[in-house]
Amino acid sequence: MFLENGKVRLHYEVSGSGIPLIMLHGSGEDISIFEKSLPLLEKHFTVYRIDSRCHGQSTEKAPLHYDLIADDVYRFIILLELGKPIVYGFSDGGIAALMLAFTHPDSVRAIATSGANTSPKALKALYRFGYSKLSVFTSDPKARMIATEPDIRKEDLEKITVPSLVMAGEKDMIKEEDTRFIASSIPSSRLLILPGESHSSYITDSERIGEILVENFTGENSLI
Repeated sequence: MFLENGKVRLHYEVSGSGIPLIMLHGSGEDISIFEKSLPLLEKHFTVYRIDSRCHGQSTEKAPLHYDLIADDVYRFIILLELGKPIVYGFSDGGIAALMLAFTHPDSVRAIATSGANTSPKALKALYRFGYSKLSVFTSDPKARMIATEPDIRKEDLEKITVPSLVMAGEKDMIKEEDTRFIASSIPSSRLLILPGESHSSYITDSERIGEILVENFTGENSLI
């Protein structure tokens, strides 16, 4: 399916039934990374998987910044009249979920993030160096965005009023102190540092992220 969003055409797939859940992938990926978790999620949620701008089957050439990705999601929610969905984002998608929640707090029911960061300085040294070099020696806008954005501050995170699940792998490419900073700055948050997991091991082609979202947004331990 496609949604025309001004100058950007967003590709998305929808399946399942229940509370709407938007799934946002990371840099250089598309909606297919969530396929293994989809059968479980569909039992509990109406799942909307979106290809971000400049990714997958969405508009290939467009300005690329985290605030624009967040705004695309906001417009998606409004145009499809989703009410207040849960928004989950991995990596770049997690940054967009945070920005959506503090710029449009009335548009979401809850958010969940995996491996999100507040600034390029929050990347561990090897990754920060790599993306910095890529942004200089290639014309890849994805690398440039990662190397120079975002700039999320404590006062931004304090504006997030919805329940928030903040996750990272024990071996993540994001410094754990930044993940903990995000969680501690959001008034109503739950922090999960996942033992043995890397940045993407529990998300890409994994059922684990589906299990985590069900555990934290349904049943007795639900955040909502």
